[in-house]
Amino acid sequence: MKDSLPTIFHSTFDKVVGWLHTFVDMLPNALIALLVVAAFGFASRYVARGVESLVSRISNHRTINSLAGTLARISVIAFGVFIALSLLHLDKAVTSLLAGVGVVGLALGFAFQDLAANFVSGVFMAIRRPFNPGDQVEVDGRLAKVCSIELRSTHLETLDGLSVIMPNRKIYENPIVNFTQTPDRRLDVEVGVAYCDDLETVRDVAKNALADLPGRNEDRDIEVAFTGFGGSSIDLVVRTWLGTATQREYILTRSEAIIRIKKAFDQNGITIPFPIRTLDFGARDVGGERLDTVLGSEPSNDAASHAAE
Repeated sequence: MKDSLPTIFHSTFDKVVGWLHTFVDMLPNALIALLVVAAFGFASRYVARGVESLVSRISNHRTINSLAGTLARISVIAFGVFIALSLLHLDKAVTSLLAGVGVVGLALGFAFQDLAANFVSGVFMAIRRPFNPGDQVEVDGRLAKVCSIELRSTHLETLDGLSVIMPNRKIYENPIVNFTQTPDRRLDVEVGVAYCDDLETVRDVAKNALADLPGRNEDRDIEVAFTGFGGSSIDLVVRTWLGTATQREYILTRSEAIIRIKKAFDQNGITIPFPIRTLDFGARDVGGERLDTVLGSEPSNDAASHAAE
C-alpha cells in the first residue's frame, strides 16, 4: 500500500504537468481564438444592421426585419465560434456540436410542427403582405377587420365586434378577400318585373333610380341586364359600381339601392310580381278533375279550369 502511493502521486503529477505544457503550447492559439470570436462578434452587429435594412425593403413588418437581423448576427457569431474551436484543434467537438444541433432541430421540428408552420406562414405573409392592419378581409368565411399581425397568429375583429385570433397557417392556406385594397366594388341588385311591363321603360327607370345613389362611382355607367324568363316574372339585374369596397358601406348602399328601385317602380306602375302557381283541374285525359266537381259547385268562367294562388 505504501509503495502504491508514490506511484499514484507521480502519475497524477505527470498528468498535471502534461496539462500545463499543453496549456502553454495552446495559449497562442487560445488568444487567437478569442480574438476571432471577438472580431466576429463585432462584425455581427454590422451584418445584422445590413440584413435588417435589406429585408425592410421587401417587408414592412418590424418583427420580421428584427428577426432576420438577429438570425444573421447569431449565424456570424456561430461561424466565428466554429473557427475558434478549429484553431484549438477541437474539430471533433465541432462535428459533435453540429450533429447535436441537427438532432435537436429535427426533434423540435416534429414536436412543434404546427408552431413552426404558423411561424413560417407568418414570415411569408409579412413578405407578401396580403393585408395590413385596419383592412377589412374575408378569411375562412369570416368578415373581419385586421387588428394586428404577429409571427404566429393574426388578430381579427368581426363586424359584430367579436375578437378572433386565427393561426397564420390557416390564413395562408385559404383564399383571402381584401375589401380595402380594392378601390371599387360592383353592386348587383336582382329583381323581377311582370310580363306585361315594357322592358325598355323598366331599364330606363332602373337606371334613373340609381343615378344619384350615394357612394356610386359616377365614372362608370349603370348597367341593366335582363337575365331570363322566370316562372312569375322577367328577371333582370341592375349593376353599378361603388367608390368604396368596405363591407359596411356595401350593405348600406345596397339597402338604399333596393329602396330606390322599389320606389321608382311603384311611381311608374311597374309591377314586381309575387310568385304565381297555376292549378289546372281540367286535364281529363290524364285523370284530372274539374274545379266545380272538386268544389261541388257550378263552374264560373275561368275558375272552372284554372286557379291561381
